[in-house]
Amino acid sequence: MNTSIFTMNLTLFDANANTNVTTDSNLSVEMKTYYDTTLLETAEAKLVHNQFGIKKPIPKNRGKTIEFRCFDDLPKKTEKLTEGVTPDGKKLKVTSLTAEVGQYGDYVSVSDMLDMIAIDPVIVQATKKIGKQAGMTLDTLTRDALAAGTQVQYAEGQVAARNALTAQHKLTVDAVRRAVRTLKNNNVDPYDSSYVGIVHPDAAYDLMSDPKWVSVKTYSDPEGIYMGEIGKIENVRFVETTEAKKFVNAGADSVDVYSTLIIGDGAYGVTEIEGGGLQTIVKPLGAGNDPLNQRATIGWKATHVAKILNEKAMVRIETASTFNDHQAN
Repeated sequence: MNTSIFTMNLTLFDANANTNVTTDSNLSVEMKTYYDTTLLETAEAKLVHNQFGIKKPIPKNRGKTIEFRCFDDLPKKTEKLTEGVTPDGKKLKVTSLTAEVGQYGDYVSVSDMLDMIAIDPVIVQATKKIGKQAGMTLDTLTRDALAAGTQVQYAEGQVAARNALTAQHKLTVDAVRRAVRTLKNNNVDPYDSSYVGIVHPDAAYDLMSDPKWVSVKTYSDPEGIYMGEIGKIENVRFVETTEAKKFVNAGADSVDVYSTLIIGDGAYGVTEIEGGGLQTIVKPLGAGNDPLNQRATIGWKATHVAKILNEKAMVRIETASTFNDHQAN
């Protein structure tokens, strides 16, 4: 018996520029809401680095530049008041930090045959996958912006450069305490009552062995747990992500170097993902130049930028780890 194999090449169904977004009338209200909700929920689950930034809405009709405004603290006023005399007031000093937003996006094509013969709804699965891709992309963009911070601590301060870190320089509670001390000496307020740490699982493994570690499972008040939160130590609540910055082969003897960010309030700003910052783009079968209704596309588009607003409000601890797998992220 002759057996033939049917191979479907989705690249034959390339999309064209006639894009239908989820606000178009040819998609039902239910479809628009479902696709947008699926994309946002999936994307937000991956936005670990974005969650602690000051959110700035995307400016409309104002070009590509977004402005973050930072206010300096007022100096102490130790002079006595003179009876009956109103003293001169102080002017607020405002620093304007600007950043240029960029657009990012991707899409997948689905043929009518694939959608008909697949056991699971292909469009729904595709929306979830592009949502995950969108979230990881935006999270990586923010992570890389934060990794360029200038306030760096190498392990517990034993060495002065990344390439001097050895396999013995692991993340410890003393390293965390030193970073917290730096933030306190800089008069940086905690983020919502505690400082925040963003840590890679490999680095978290070493820190969690300390007897002072408090697991998130034992919190007396489980309300308000951050996305990815695993526990706390020395007034730092840690969130774990495999997307935490790792410098492969960057240490002594080619050990991997892990970045752990200890963050205070107002350290950085990010653009909002809602209100146009991130949207689902759906082309149903038959849209554009598709006379035989052979293809649909599902995609995402985002306008995004992240900007460090206060270098003194964030410390990057760089360490090795018990694990050294050389996998870049």
